[in-house]
Amino acid sequence: MCGRFNVTSSSLSDILMELVGLSHPGPDNYNAAPTETVSVLRLDEAGEPEIVPMRWWLTPYWSKEMSTKYSMFNAKSETIEKSAAFKEPFKKRRCVVPITGFYEWARSNNAKLPYYLTPYDAPGMLLGGVWDRWRNRDTGDMVQSFAVLTCDANEQLTFVHKRQPVMLSMAEAHRWLDPATPADELAGYCGSGLPVALDAIPVSTYVNNARNKDPRCVEPIGEPVRLEPALPRGVH
Repeated sequence: MCGRFNVTSSSLSDILMELVGLSHPGPDNYNAAPTETVSVLRLDEAGEPEIVPMRWWLTPYWSKEMSTKYSMFNAKSETIEKSAAFKEPFKKRRCVVPITGFYEWARSNNAKLPYYLTPYDAPGMLLGGVWDRWRNRDTGDMVQSFAVLTCDANEQLTFVHKRQPVMLSMAEAHRWLDPATPADELAGYCGSGLPVALDAIPVSTYVNNARNKDPRCVEPIGEPVRLEPALPRGVH
């Protein structure tokens, strides 16, 4: 599962400039939550990279209404090619979600303890996503939305959660966006790898409230747990 992000435009501009020569438009959001707007990277109709604000909760183009009845902010990579909602976006509308880090909650006795996971020596990370566009039949308004793919957690991550977002290296991100990349290659990127070293940093329960959006969300309250890269995986 992946249900909260930190999006810091200054750090993400560094990684996006290296990846596609674009900067992150902002704004900063230290506690982005599902249904909020997040900037994602995709290819436009001419095949050029562009950064587009999208709603983090995919609404399929064929849906009668924009609803939160079903959980649509994550897409399970193992079954995505069989999913009515996600199989076409996976084939035709893939995106990369640049984030500075994400949060997970580890269970300890009857408590849930938040951890902030962020690269140790990189400005951010790139997540595999899919997107779609939905038109309101009454107003004609267009809504673009996305979901983040998940997979079984790397063994090092299981102390916080049994699932993790699909994390891509720079080379994998380029291949993920390429519409010609075959499905079996894409499936190889959905393993439980860690392209970069991560720090799992204990933070306060201040982050539990999605209305809290400031840097206090990422302030450490304990020593980080270092998670080493799990490579090779796919292309690098």
